[in-house]
Amino acid sequence: MLEEKDENLHENAEGNLEEKAAETSAENELEVQNEPEAVTESESTVTETGTDTESSATETETAAENSATATEDTESDSEQTKEEHKDAVNEVQDNAAEDAEDESATGRHEIPMLDYHSMSKEALVDELEKLVKNEKVQAIKEHVESIKSEFNQKYNEVVEQRKEEFLAEGGNVIDFHFSLPIKGRFNVAYNEYRSKRNEYYKNLEKDLNANLEKRLALIEELKGLLNVEENINTTYKHFKQIQEEWRNAGSIPKAQYNNIWRTYHHHIERFYDFLHLNRDLRDLDFKRNYEEKLKIIARAEELANEENVINAFRELQNLHRLWKEEVGPVAKELREEIWNRFSEATKVIHDRRQEYFKNIDQIYEQNLVVKEEIIAKIKEIAAGNYKVHNQWQNKIKEVEKLREAFFNAGKVPLKVNEETWAKFKQSVREFNANKNAFYKSLKKEQQENLAKKMELIELAESLKDSDDWANVTPKMKKVQADWKKIGHVPKKISDKIWKQFKNACNHYFDRLHAQKNAANAEEVEALKKKEAFLAEMEAFELSGDAKEDVEKIKEKIADWKAIGRVPYNKKNIDNKFNKVVDGLFKKLNIDKQESELIKYSNRLENLDEAKINSERIFIRRKIDEIKGEIRQLENNMQFFSDTSADNPMLKKVHQDIEKHKRNLDTWKAKLQQLRSL
Repeated sequence: MLEEKDENLHENAEGNLEEKAAETSAENELEVQNEPEAVTESESTVTETGTDTESSATETETAAENSATATEDTESDSEQTKEEHKDAVNEVQDNAAEDAEDESATGRHEIPMLDYHSMSKEALVDELEKLVKNEKVQAIKEHVESIKSEFNQKYNEVVEQRKEEFLAEGGNVIDFHFSLPIKGRFNVAYNEYRSKRNEYYKNLEKDLNANLEKRLALIEELKGLLNVEENINTTYKHFKQIQEEWRNAGSIPKAQYNNIWRTYHHHIERFYDFLHLNRDLRDLDFKRNYEEKLKIIARAEELANEENVINAFRELQNLHRLWKEEVGPVAKELREEIWNRFSEATKVIHDRRQEYFKNIDQIYEQNLVVKEEIIAKIKEIAAGNYKVHNQWQNKIKEVEKLREAFFNAGKVPLKVNEETWAKFKQSVREFNANKNAFYKSLKKEQQENLAKKMELIELAESLKDSDDWANVTPKMKKVQADWKKIGHVPKKISDKIWKQFKNACNHYFDRLHAQKNAANAEEVEALKKKEAFLAEMEAFELSGDAKEDVEKIKEKIADWKAIGRVPYNKKNIDNKFNKVVDGLFKKLNIDKQESELIKYSNRLENLDEAKINSERIFIRRKIDEIKGEIRQLENNMQFFSDTSADNPMLKKVHQDIEKHKRNLDTWKAKLQQLRSL
């Protein structure tokens, strides 16, 4: 009869063995379908063909519950709790099944998931390179995809901005090409990840299929134990060996996982029914399984106090895997009690996880508020009317800080993530559009400034070799002043033209200073000579012959002039010489006008061209004033037409007229001297 049931496992899977068959009932079948334990240790039920789905082990595990007499009201009260427990267990086991195909699942969960959203492009690529280099490729899928998503968003934002700038400057969209070195680094790292991943999953498929064949062979070997005629202890040892090999058989394709597991456990339960003939071995195994499951429950209950609820949930998944795959059934009368306890512990952690994600959603909502405020600030800045370069530079810095704040604000609810990102990009795009428009107009102005500065460079270069120091120096200074008044030029050529202009100016003024330095040496030498000459003049004695002394003084004046200029801060020595000459003329009994003209001629030596022009204007004005005074006096003579020539007042008028005429002659003589220079 056992052989017959083995052959019909996948078609019928009725699983009732020997004396246990009599215990099966329709009520038992209904309870098996609803009991949470049926998802784990009682999942020996196999329903491949949709026919009768009860196994003898399932009937055994639910017998205690089915035989209990509870009122309908009590069952109704506990129904909701059972459903909640069942939902919690299903969620844990669904997550565990997701990782069943990949033995590295635990390692994957241990790699921290950083806040990639707040990281820069460079930091994202650094992290990607580190993960690809140091971690197992199958363990970093979520990390890599998150990095890829964030990097592409940030990189595409830069590309769009540069594209807008390119088009704003008059470029054609088909000519736009842009790339950054960081993109190349990302592509290299990501392609390396893809190559490693493809190679891994190619090998993994082979391993999974090999493990599947190994497990199918173990199931066949397990089925064969029911037909072996040997000592029961020998059979039991063979059974334990099969269990150990099963535990170490490795992962299998996810699509086959549940069917293979159910088939294996179906035959495990059949073997335990077979051991009913040897209760000592069966009860000993039940006891060991019970102790192992109590340990699992104890650990699950400890996890309720684990601070990191995500880690607790992951460990709980592993506990369910141990419960389901590695630990066998317990005595029938203990199964419901022990399963309910495990389910309760599972629900506690499940509820904590749900609360955690609920709080996360609240945090995401707060992040959304922050990001919307940032977007509003960027839009406000974008709407501003800024007239000068410095204002735009300050606003560019402000927007850059707001961009960093946006990325550092954290994630937002998934349902509004794309919408929020689109609003952010639009606000930045508006700012960039206005910025580009300003700098486009600024570029035109800079081109005009460039033309003006090039004209000044041309003028400076045309004057730089001139020796006309008196005329060219003021012009060169004006060129420099005009340069400062002109605004900015394009940055790419600014340094070049400034260097060209500076070289021309420096060339001229270096020559000017060299000339002045040479002149200064001559002036110092002239000062020494004049100091010695002044000492001689101060000791000069008149001979008493006025005519001879005048000629001698004129010679001394000519010798003084021939010595040349002295340093500017020592020009007072000329005044000292003039005072000595004035003193000598006072001692001479000569015409005052002659003396005045000799002294005046001496003073003209110290005047430059500008002062000579000024002196010429002054003398002409003085001549006009004296002529006016003479006319006024001559007009006044009419009042004395009937007055005697001896009248004192009339004499005084004649004297004043003569005095003014002599002064007029002196000033005319001085003007003549100026003209002769």
